[in-house]
Amino acid sequence: MAEYSSQLSDLSENITTEDLRQLKSACKEDIPEGESDHIACSRDWFTYLEERSKLAEDNLSYIEHIFEISRRPDLLTRVIEYRTTVLKISEDDEVDTKLTRIPSAKKNKEMSVSQ
Repeated sequence: MAEYSSQLSDLSENITTEDLRQLKSACKEDIPEGESDHIACSRDWFTYLEERSKLAEDNLSYIEHIFEISRRPDLLTRVIEYRTTVLKISEDDEVDTKLTRIPSAKKNKEMSVSQ
């Protein structure tokens, strides 16, 4: 659980107010407009998702999808690295998922490894 909390803290530090607005917009189908107004920071957003079973220590697929459609390959790469190193779930292990085709994250990871 410590790694999970650390992961969320790390992600929170890299989400600006504008990013948060875009993330909330990307999941507007799951966050009613009135409730969205009460999410003031990224930590609130993560808590909201956890309370609705959209996010858990062993289930990060929802935020992976949101980071992908919000064009945040840097955050997506961090989540994928957490999933593969901490949870030991590789993309090859994920049979039934849209997340195995995330070129933006793969590209971002390749760039960070080569630097």
